Amino acid sequence: MRDAPEPPLPALHRWVERDRSLAQACHRGTARPALLLTMVWVSRLGDGVIWYATMLALPWVGGPNGTACALRMLLLGGLNLAIYLIVKRHFARRRPFVACPGVRACGRCLDEHSFPSGHVLHAVAFGTVLCAYYPMLAWIVWPFAALVAGSRVVLGLHFPSDVVAGAALGGFMALSVLGLF
Repeated sequence: MRDAPEPPLPALHRWVERDRSLAQACHRGTARPALLLTMVWVSRLGDGVIWYATMLALPWVGGPNGTACALRMLLLGGLNLAIYLIVKRHFARRRPFVACPGVRACGRCLDEHSFPSGHVLHAVAFGTVLCAYYPMLAWIVWPFAALVAGSRVVLGLHFPSDVVAGAALGGFMALSVLGLF
């Protein structure tokens, strides 16, 4: 007598398992010291240092639109922070280094929860505004934003879906700020 086949996993459960497996696979990159060091530094730059320095410099080096761009970035940063804190508290998703066997924290966390990635939210939001004013910066802004997103997963701090959600939310907020103000 054959065993009855197990029913397929619900779609959400399959998605969570894929997200976890991909996080674990990406985290294996930390076994390479050069990659680990690079991801740690990219993640630290994504903490805000680059964005704050850019906002401070824009009124002086950004030409006639520098102040307007800096003010939009400042407004966007405040709005993003408020939304980010609300969403993080609502979902309260555990970070991969807590939820996944074999994943350890290889960078610092600015808060307890994983979803969405604030680093990526800000990188995409600020990048969108910067590139709206200065399209010639796209060649450096978008690779940096992609590295920030990758670093958060490789370092065991976020699941891939956290960075996708952060990017989507950051892009939406940036386009809203650009369209409304």
